[in-house]
This record gives sequence, structure tokens and C-alpha cells, in this order.
Amino acid sequence: MINAEHPKSTSNQDMEVNFEAALEDYLNEDFGDLEEGVITKGVVVRVGKEHILVDVNFKSEGQIPVSEFTDAEGNVTVGVGEEIDVYVVGKNESEGTIHLSRDRAKRMQLFDKLEDLQDKDDIISGRIQRRIKGGYTVDLGGVEAFLPGSHVDLRPVPDMDALVGKEFEFRVLKINRRRSNVIVSRRVLLEERRESLRRDLLTTLEEGQTVTGRVKNITEYGVFVDLGGLDGLMHITDMSWKRVKHPKEMVGLGDELELKVLSFDKDKQKVSLGMKQLTPDPWQNIADKYPVGSRMSGKVTNLVDYGAFVELEAGVEGLVHISEMSWTRKLRHPSQMVHLGDEVEVVVLGVDQDKKRISLGMKQVKPNPWDLVADRYPEGAVLEGTVKNITEFGIFIGIEDGIDGLIHVSDISWTKKVRHPGEMFKVGDVVRAKVLTVDKQNEKFTLGIKQLADDPWHDVPARYPVGATVKGTVTNITDFGLFVEVEEGIEGLVHVSEISRKKVKTPAELYKENDQIEARVIHVSADERRLGLSIKAIKDEDDKRKAKEYRSSGPEVGVGLGDLLRQKQEDAQQ
Repeated sequence: MINAEHPKSTSNQDMEVNFEAALEDYLNEDFGDLEEGVITKGVVVRVGKEHILVDVNFKSEGQIPVSEFTDAEGNVTVGVGEEIDVYVVGKNESEGTIHLSRDRAKRMQLFDKLEDLQDKDDIISGRIQRRIKGGYTVDLGGVEAFLPGSHVDLRPVPDMDALVGKEFEFRVLKINRRRSNVIVSRRVLLEERRESLRRDLLTTLEEGQTVTGRVKNITEYGVFVDLGGLDGLMHITDMSWKRVKHPKEMVGLGDELELKVLSFDKDKQKVSLGMKQLTPDPWQNIADKYPVGSRMSGKVTNLVDYGAFVELEAGVEGLVHISEMSWTRKLRHPSQMVHLGDEVEVVVLGVDQDKKRISLGMKQVKPNPWDLVADRYPEGAVLEGTVKNITEFGIFIGIEDGIDGLIHVSDISWTKKVRHPGEMFKVGDVVRAKVLTVDKQNEKFTLGIKQLADDPWHDVPARYPVGATVKGTVTNITDFGLFVEVEEGIEGLVHVSEISRKKVKTPAELYKENDQIEARVIHVSADERRLGLSIKAIKDEDDKRKAKEYRSSGPEVGVGLGDLLRQKQEDAQQ
């Protein structure tokens, strides 16, 4: 059967020739000898809007949809006269029709190629199309293959979506032509290449060599680097000459680094790497660069309980101990003085090149205020200051910025018994005091208020000698005696044994506060600030005086022996 669908522009002569050729083919015994399910050659004879006519030497041309010949932009990729491979889907001998497919031909050819690649362990390029459950679909140029997630890379991929649309090389693992299933792997290729690189690397790697690697894993103690078939460890201490808290401060996953091989154990296949070793050690000749006593500036890089680390240059840090931060302030933590990132002035106190340590001081930038205080306020000087704090043991007076002087409770008054300084002073009061001691080494500054006046006890022995009779007021009564004020600020003690000749359980039986008494001085000491008094001594003298008067005048007339005995008994009870 001759298909009459030919271009209208064909001339009659051409039609006759074509007709004759067609008739000859038709009468040929091999004409139309095509098997179903095979790939054969065909020639494009017409390009229509919906179909492409292809002559495969059959009774009629086969029609193939234009969609099998269009690219991604919709352009037809074939022209009249081109020879193409087509797949014979089916034919009808009686009707002389044939069903062809170019896509199936290409697909069969691709499967043939894939099987050949699988047999030869060869590779094929493909583009990852999309993510599906368990992995990806991969376009191998017309055949859709499955890439399991475990075969994507040597390690788990952090961002699976990032691979979509990218082209890689794959190894064909499995083909099922009947089900049109193809499974590919990228990991197998990477493992093969990694093993090849490992063998090459083991023969060339040596200590001191500079190598390039990619960051594979980051831990608190260091970084694992893929050198191309062999992993090496760069410890955190070998990353930089400066202090590194965590490796993430300097590198990220996937970063490509240039490193130095510090050690290599070929048998155990262990490699130790370093990054700081590619730059000069800044601690070389450090004592010459930072002599003791020199003044420098640096940045605070770290704060700890015991001080602050200050970076003097890249890779060189010194420690300012908390005790070297201020002359006057008692700091609980360095953050009371400095913060991270602060630019500070420091003085070099000590350098240990072997241990790579530099001791720095901040307070040494300014003069020691205790030196100034010692010059300005020598012992014996009188000054005025404001009460800044009051405690049970004394009051603190502000002298200079950061320096306080202590007036102990015992140095407030010569005579008054001060139970608590708060009874006499409050914060903010301005007081005058005399400098008693200035101890720069122990940073102690003591003052006294009572020292502004003479000690009244110096004259007490002269004014109240032993044997003198004094009069005073009872100010306090205790179990062991009476305190008697003989003048303002001067008190004496009448011990319980000096109150009466008879035994007294407690002085409160005989006296009460504010009673006026007369007593004899029996002990006096200005150094001990003690004045001992006796009431009993006064009574003894009175008894002796009365007895003497009695003996000199004789017994009075009318006085009997009983009267005398009774009088003596009454005196004994007093």
C-alpha cells in the first residue's frame, strides 16, 4: 500500500520516480520484512505539526509524535532526510501500517549502554532530578535511575536538597530492563577514588610536608581533615599561636586548609597536622620584644576568676592577675574593672619564654596611691575626712580615692566606753583625726580621734594618790563591785571585798545607781587606766578614830559594860 501523503510541491516527474521506486520496493520479496520489538533505521520524510513521518522500508511510513523530537524549549530537533533509529512497536501486514517509537529506541539503546557499563564497571554521568523517599531520582540521559540516600556520599549529607539539579558521576549497581529499574551509586566511586588516593598518599606523605585538606569533622579538642584518602587530626593547640576556645572560631565544615604534617605513623595510618606551624612562632625572642617594665597596650580577650588575658599581638597573650588590677579596690571578679574587647594599658611584670607566659599589671600604669598617702599624711598629721562606713569595731574615713583610714572604737575617746561607733557617728559626718600609722606593705591606714587631746589619765596618779579620800557617784553596779565616777570620764572601782567588813553577796543589796559615796584610794595606775577604791577603808578609819577618842576621854558616867558591848556589836555589823 502506497501512502499518498506527500508534499504538494513535488513535481509530477518526482512523483513518477517515487512511485516507481515504491512499486519496486513493494514487489521486492524483502520489502516489509521487519520484526516487532527491534530497533531499525529510518529516514524522516516529513515533519508535520503533530507527527513525524519516518520511512523504514515498509509498505507505509510510520508516524511518530512530534513530542519525541522536541527539546526542553519546544524546538523540533530533526529534519527531512535525516536517518534515525526507531523502535518497531507493532505492524499490521494486512493493512500495511506500522507503529514506531523513537523514545523507546533511545531507551533500549541506553539500557544496552548501561548493561555494557555495568559489565565493564565503567561510569556514567547523570543529573539529580528530585528527592524521593529513601534517596533521589537521577536522569541518565533518558532513563530515570534511583540513587539511594546511603550511596550519595561517603558521609551523611547535611543538606540533601542542595544536591538537586547538580550533575555527578555514578556507578551502575543494578538493572531490571523488564521493570525499567536502574540503581546507581556515587559512594562506590568515591570509595574507590579514596582508596586510590590513600595508597598514593601513603607513599608520598612525610613529616614536615605542607599538604592541603578539607575539614571533615569538628570537635571540642580539634579538627579532622580529609587529606584525600586519609584523615588527619589537627589538635586545637596546633591551630593558632593565640588562645582558641573552640575550633569553630577558626574553621568551618568543608573549609579547605593548608596544613603542615607534624607527625605521621604509616603503620597505624595516623597523621598529626598543624596550622600555626606555617607561620613564625611569635614567642621567639619574646623577652626582647617585651622587656620587664615596658608599657604596652592590648585587647582583653578572656576573663577568668583569677584575672584577665590581654592580647599584645596576634598569638601573644599575657595575664593580668586580679591582684594587679587596682592599687586600692578589692575586686571579686575582673569584670568589675574590664570587659571583653576593652583596650587597656599594661606594664610587663615578668616573661617566661619556655612556658610562654607573660605577667602583666594594670595598676602599675599609675603611681601607687599608698606612696602618695605616706608622703601627704605622715604619722602625727591631723586631717579631716568623711565617714564612709561604720562597723562594730570602728569607723572608716575617706582619705584619697580608694583609700580609707580606720578609727578603731578604742581610739574614739579616752574616757567614754563606746559600745558601738554608731552611737556617736553616722555616714557622711566630717571628723578630725590624727594619723597613727601608715602601713604601705599591708595597706593599712589607722587614725585616732582621742589622740587629738591629752590623755586625762596621765594626771590621775597626781590628783588621786593612794590614801586620798574621794567622793563620787555610782554609775554601774555589777556582781564584782561598784563603778564610781570621781570626775567626768574618770571612774574607779570599788571591789565587792572593799565595800564592807561583813560578806556582801551582791553590791546591789546596799547601793543603787546615782548614790553618792565616799571612798579611799587604794590603787592607782595611769598605764593600766585603773583606780582602785575602798569604802571599807573609810569605815575602818572612822572606827579607829572613835576608839582613840574613847580611850583618851575614858568611860562616860552612867555608861555600863552592857552599853559598851552593844555599841561594839553594832559597829561590827556596819
